[in-house]
Amino acid sequence: MIRNYFKIAFRNLLRNKGYSAINIGGLSVGIAVAMLIGLWIYDELSFDRYHKNHSRIAQVWQFVTFDVEKATYAVTPIPLAEELRTKYPDFKAVSLSKSESFILASGDKKFAKTGNSVEPDFIEMMTLKMLSGNRDGLKDVHSILLSKSLAKAFFGADNPLNQVIKVDNKFMVKVTGVYEDFPHNSSFKEVQFLTPWNFAVAKEDWIRNALQEWDNNSFQIYAQLKDGADFDQVSAKIKDIRVKRDNPPGYKPEFFLHPMDKWHLYSDFKNGVNTGGYIQFVWLFGIIGTFVLLLACINFMNLSTARSEKRAKEVGIRKAIGSMRTQLIAQFFGESLLVVIIAFIIALLLAALCMPLFNEVAEKKMNILWSNPWFWLAGISFSLITGLIAGSYPSLYLSSFQPLKVLKGTFSAGRFAAIPRKVLVVIQFTVSVTLMIGTIMVFRQIQHAKNRPIGYTRNGLIEIRMNTPELYGHYEALRNDLINTGAVEDMSESSGAITTQDGGTTDISWQGKSPNTQPLVMSNSVTHDYGHTIGWEIVQGRDFSRNFSTDYSSMILNESAVKLMGLKKPLESIVRASGKPYRVVGVIKDIIKENPFSPVSPSFFILSYRNVSMINIRLAPNLTVGEALGKVGTVFTKCNPGSPFTYSFVNDEYSKKFGAEERIGKLSTFFSILAIFISCLGLFGLASFVSEQRTKEIGIRKVLGASVAHLWQMLSTDFVLLVVVSFVISIPIAWYVMSEWLKDYQYRVDMSWWIFAVVGAGALIITLLTVSYQAIRAALLDPVKSLKME
Repeated sequence: MIRNYFKIAFRNLLRNKGYSAINIGGLSVGIAVAMLIGLWIYDELSFDRYHKNHSRIAQVWQFVTFDVEKATYAVTPIPLAEELRTKYPDFKAVSLSKSESFILASGDKKFAKTGNSVEPDFIEMMTLKMLSGNRDGLKDVHSILLSKSLAKAFFGADNPLNQVIKVDNKFMVKVTGVYEDFPHNSSFKEVQFLTPWNFAVAKEDWIRNALQEWDNNSFQIYAQLKDGADFDQVSAKIKDIRVKRDNPPGYKPEFFLHPMDKWHLYSDFKNGVNTGGYIQFVWLFGIIGTFVLLLACINFMNLSTARSEKRAKEVGIRKAIGSMRTQLIAQFFGESLLVVIIAFIIALLLAALCMPLFNEVAEKKMNILWSNPWFWLAGISFSLITGLIAGSYPSLYLSSFQPLKVLKGTFSAGRFAAIPRKVLVVIQFTVSVTLMIGTIMVFRQIQHAKNRPIGYTRNGLIEIRMNTPELYGHYEALRNDLINTGAVEDMSESSGAITTQDGGTTDISWQGKSPNTQPLVMSNSVTHDYGHTIGWEIVQGRDFSRNFSTDYSSMILNESAVKLMGLKKPLESIVRASGKPYRVVGVIKDIIKENPFSPVSPSFFILSYRNVSMINIRLAPNLTVGEALGKVGTVFTKCNPGSPFTYSFVNDEYSKKFGAEERIGKLSTFFSILAIFISCLGLFGLASFVSEQRTKEIGIRKVLGASVAHLWQMLSTDFVLLVVVSFVISIPIAWYVMSEWLKDYQYRVDMSWWIFAVVGAGALIITLLTVSYQAIRAALLDPVKSLKME
């Protein structure tokens, strides 16, 4: 019996090739989209699951109170680690960590790589998979563990163990182990090497000075809880460690444990409350994937029920010779399952073909899990459910026909038979139009932030990190050499990158400051030529100048700092920072160094040639970038031969701030286009069926003098009205969803009426283009052929 069902189903598919192609094609695209989204969600939800202890690992974070609201930071002081290790029995392991970029050299090979300096517990805690050596490899202060990829880059097929590597052209370390690279969906994916914590202490004076400093919050602490310990309960125990010690700071730090399982998806906090994070995008694309698949199922339902009259006699005859309704339902479900099975196979091929492009857009490294039984179980179950959903309405509808009416020729689908199809078309286009509006709003929000004045000129600006000692203490000589090449307009040094804020202080005061406030003001150490190099804009006063020896006790504020301090005459003001008085000599326009969607932090700039770590270079505009970089590289190779010439464009670094939003925008566009395609595919099939159904009516109208334009209007009107209804329904839905999304951004674009107008007009045009082919084709048909069978 089952074999017979599938045989009949297969014959029906071959008999109606056009409709079968639309059905299978739409379902294939829908399942492929759902499959890609499912793999993306799986990758997101399995973030950091590479580490066997992930459910027991946390990072110590802290809330700090500036003025009224609590801010959240993932950095802590060094002494806290020993406090947790010795006084709190809930911890199984605790490790300090400091992420740094080093210049690693061996022989003629030199690489600038990012790694972590960690305590021994880190290795076991994170369950590193050692490929050679062992997990005890960091006991020696002059040891290093390399990732597999970095070991291969250095030594090829040679054994890397006991090989010597030079760090920052100053320290020699020995390779004591090689570990498997962290996967792309790990928080440590950028970590290419590990060095002992004591190596960082020995290497950096400022870290040694911070060993007993409870208010130097510059380090990460990772901890593993013992079995049975609860994160919230332990967080409550460690919350007030700092404020109970001597001289508690005014920013009132509250330590807490942020579990590893929440690092990736739940790391957004507002005023001390976790507000989610990237999980919103997981939900968003899960919903989109479900709707895209639903659109494909709707196509199947619509086309199956639309052609019901064609199969009415078949149902009538089968019922007359004794077929039960359950058998007919089983047959039609069989047809649905056959379509879904074929679509699933095609969807696998489509997903495999699209995977490289999808990975590029989503910035992932996913693969179809061919060897994973759970993937096949999910895929097959998914297909069965899809087949049942897609075939449910057609099966129940077709099997309900009365054989007496069908065989007497009095059967009629009824005036309300088309209503379910119209409702489904409205649902299809409501979803599609909402996705289109959402996609446009995402891109408008990104563009709105990109067009925001940033306070300096990015083009032609590069940054070079000062990793090796050869770059320190030679500022004037290096600057002169660079300018003499003709490839550089100016050069300066600073305590951090132009596009990031590296630190701030609450130890700041000015005349009129309320003693009850503890605002955080970001601090920046720069050299004399910094302002001219980056092109900041002075709105009051002047820039730092070598003509004023007193400038080492001077300060430049940004507009946000002036507003925070309420300075009516900033150039006559004295501001004390870390106990030292500074005279304000200039005010600059706000520079965006942090999130471009948020307000600029109050900041100050002071002169220093010691607390610097970044070289900033403005390339000359009269040379090509390649020529200028070649000349700059020659100077750096000469003055710093032990280090590769590595640089980054400030423009590129700033663009990275939009990475998450742009990925979401690209993925939304991708899925919106597919949703429209699937909807139009169904619309095309329905238009084809309606044209075929009304062939004789069209012939009669043409004989009576109806024009092609009139017939086109007649056939298109119903579909246009459905799309208009969809558009009207989608407006409040899209408005609400996007308004809620925009609330997450303090600097945001407004919802404009023209977006809805453009999308509505676009939906109408797409509908007309889709329907018009079939409508005009039917209108141009020779009426003699249409009526010859009448």
